[in-house]
Amino acid sequence: MTGRVYKSTGSWYTVKTELGKTYECRIKGKFRIKGIKSTNPIAVGDVVDFELEVDNNQESGIIHHIQDRKNYIVRKSVNLSKQTHVIAANLDMVFLMITINNPPTLTSFIDRFLVTAEAYSVKTVLLFNKVDAYDPDTLDEVRYLAHVYRKIGYECIGVSAKTGKNIDKVKALMRDKVSMFSGHSGVGKSTLVNAIEPNLNLKTKEISSQHMQGQHTTTFAEMFDLSFGAKIIDTPGIKGFGIVDMDKEEVGDYFPEFFALKQDCKFNNCLHINEPKCAVKNALEEGEVEYSRYRSYLQIIEGEEEHYRTDIWDKE
Repeated sequence: MTGRVYKSTGSWYTVKTELGKTYECRIKGKFRIKGIKSTNPIAVGDVVDFELEVDNNQESGIIHHIQDRKNYIVRKSVNLSKQTHVIAANLDMVFLMITINNPPTLTSFIDRFLVTAEAYSVKTVLLFNKVDAYDPDTLDEVRYLAHVYRKIGYECIGVSAKTGKNIDKVKALMRDKVSMFSGHSGVGKSTLVNAIEPNLNLKTKEISSQHMQGQHTTTFAEMFDLSFGAKIIDTPGIKGFGIVDMDKEEVGDYFPEFFALKQDCKFNNCLHINEPKCAVKNALEEGEVEYSRYRSYLQIIEGEEEHYRTDIWDKE
């Protein structure tokens, strides 16, 4: 039998067939020793082949094959530096949710996420959430950030789960697609998904005022079928985003504005750091490339790995 993984709880997977029947499945042992460095060999969104078995009158499935993924989103496992964690697979679109404060989303986090999405060919839309709650200065910050990312080709939408602002626009993008919602804990993923599909009733929690940090409400990624023909994957809040398996020479190709200038650099293997006649550095000096983007690029190139793990709220 063949089905799509809707939920993973570590050792059990909820798999749904095309006929809409769900089965609880386990992995056949060999997956764990196939040289897969990922902490989770199977991710939500994977299409798998499985066989049914009956034990004590209980029917369950044994997954024996993962079909080729068209793409996936992967990050470094924060606690196990040599391991990776596949967040979700076979995506049409990712919505990265951003809040300026309460909690703050740093540009370094946004850029690391976008670089990974570019590397694995996943279309990303930036959702600036909680726009109903911002003062004029913070709204200016939202407009500036949206300008930065629109300029390099990313769609940016200001949304509010509370007032319903632009919810219809997001739903229109989601129709007939598999979408993932991602971002820090507390940016309002579950609240927004509930606004999109009220019947889902996903758990939400208030922001922890002590550190202005969201509390984790989603502990495992899970896929849901929505009433208007969309599928969404709700994911746990991500604190940091470590880049996986990327050579220094290729990082610039996943910054669209750098890639567009690359042909004008004197050296075709230019790293855009100290090389003479570098088109990216020239554009930076002319203000055509944003400094925040260049800084993120340098952090990735220089492997500032501790940077992505830093809990920016916990300064004690």
